Amino acid sequence: MAFVEPESIVKILDILPGMKVADFGAGAGFYSIPIAKRVGAAGKVYALDIRKEIMDIIRSKAREARLFNVETLRADLDQKEGSHLKENTVDMVMISNILFQVENRKNLAEEAFRILKPAGRATLVEWDEEKKSFGPPLVHRVNRQEAEDLFLKTGFSFEKELNVGENHYGLIFKKP
Repeated sequence: MAFVEPESIVKILDILPGMKVADFGAGAGFYSIPIAKRVGAAGKVYALDIRKEIMDIIRSKAREARLFNVETLRADLDQKEGSHLKENTVDMVMISNILFQVENRKNLAEEAFRILKPAGRATLVEWDEEKKSFGPPLVHRVNRQEAEDLFLKTGFSFEKELNVGENHYGLIFKKP
């Protein structure tokens, strides 16, 4: 597997109908759309990204898939309360391939913690530390231990590791 496969990852996560999920750094909706299918009409996906043009792409994909449970929100996850979501309102936060891009990783982890309900989970998928001919430069990547320490210091407990392919690592953290 050359790159991460969001559809495959979503299948192994405990995403149930009716859940509310925040997709941090949603990009073109690679996770938002499959998650929206899993949570169903009773659930909700908040697709968060800093880029306005991305919102149009996600809305278009959601309409095309007849998914009316996706809400796009412009968010700056480097900022305190940058998601603009209320405290303790989501069941899961998806954080994929953005930790290496964020300047203030502590704010991102704290924001995930803030918006998660008690017992909610943060799923992290990031580039591994091996140099490949693709992906971000090694100097920007966040190693697995550094990522785990960041979330543990924020108040999360480590739940489990996920097999997300040969170029990434996957971790699930739980809010007490």
